[in-house]
Amino acid sequence: MLIAGEASGDALAAELVRALTRERELRGTPFPPEFFGAGGPQMNAEGVELAFDLTRHSVIGLSDALKKVWAFKRLLDQLRQLAVARKPDVIVCVDFSGFNRRFARAVKRYVRARRGTFNNWEPRLVQYVSPQVWASRPGRAWQMAKDFDLLLCLLPFEPAWYASRLPRFRVEFVGHPIVERHGNAERETRNAEPEIRNLKSEIRNPKSPWPADGVSDAPLVLLLPGSRTGELKRHLPPMLGAAARIRTGRPEARFRMIVPSEDLRQLALASPGRFPDLDVRVGGLAESLCQATVALASTGTVTLECALFGVPTVALYKTSWSTYWVGRNLVTVKYLAMPNLLAGEAVFPEFIQGAANAPNLACAALELLNDAPRRAAIRGKLAPGVESLGGPGASERAAQAICRLLPGGKP
Repeated sequence: MLIAGEASGDALAAELVRALTRERELRGTPFPPEFFGAGGPQMNAEGVELAFDLTRHSVIGLSDALKKVWAFKRLLDQLRQLAVARKPDVIVCVDFSGFNRRFARAVKRYVRARRGTFNNWEPRLVQYVSPQVWASRPGRAWQMAKDFDLLLCLLPFEPAWYASRLPRFRVEFVGHPIVERHGNAERETRNAEPEIRNLKSEIRNPKSPWPADGVSDAPLVLLLPGSRTGELKRHLPPMLGAAARIRTGRPEARFRMIVPSEDLRQLALASPGRFPDLDVRVGGLAESLCQATVALASTGTVTLECALFGVPTVALYKTSWSTYWVGRNLVTVKYLAMPNLLAGEAVFPEFIQGAANAPNLACAALELLNDAPRRAAIRGKLAPGVESLGGPGASERAAQAICRLLPGGKP
């Protein structure tokens, strides 16, 4: 059983399903695995039997979550009943920590209350992607250790954090899937336009040279507002305002926005402040990162993708004021952009909440556009952090770790 509540988790779960299927074939298991649960279209495309599309209920921040608290409770109860009825051997909770931690707790309570001679269902529970307990609310880790049999981490420093506090909690670092997705960019650029294909040999793995700036004399500025509707609505106004200011300073610059769905593209096209020649595309992030000179990006996984391709980036994040004020008192890390956390310094300029305004974003982006040596220095600082994310094969390593949980699983 797999549960993913966001688009990124849906993609991660789909990759895991493929890897688990391959692992079964390699091990010669006589019965093919069955997959069911809740997720999104990518899981469905991999043959996962979905009770409903949980990714449609994705929320951002405290205020959005409170509006849907009863809807989430109904969904959680429905999934718990489904788990009890189907009795899966393994339940994999993919990211979506707030919901999945409560679901795991509900399943564990059910199992513990009915353990006995005629009630011997003992599913293994796995959390795939650690919540950022090292950044805020570390107490969540103790409850996770009670409810999960295995935690699979994407970031290299996370196992040591857990080991120092919960040494008996089984935690494994499997690497970050973005390395797998973009490590062999030939697959993604084979059918692209010729100038992008020519960059194929320069698309870096951690030990190869960084790509050159762009593919033409006109710099390309990427706008990456986020993968959810709430992020787009909050990030688009300052991004578009910044783009207009950048155009004043660099009239030859080209601007491209990448969004993950047609719905978000239509929302972006209808946004006030959009100028006519802004190129708004669905997907194709790898190809665009090959060409980009600078990016404006929401903090999150996309900043790691910018780092992987060596694109100097101005990071920003805006949320509701209620969520922001609560978060200010809980978050203990200095940076929100993951490349900055990995580097231990502000390699990417960061602007949060009120500071994420058009003048600040434009000023930082223009400084990067006008300073080629600084862009090169940023690429050099990004390299160690990218190398620490592990090589391709994160999904395979996750599948192997899950298989080791099962009875008779090989070490």
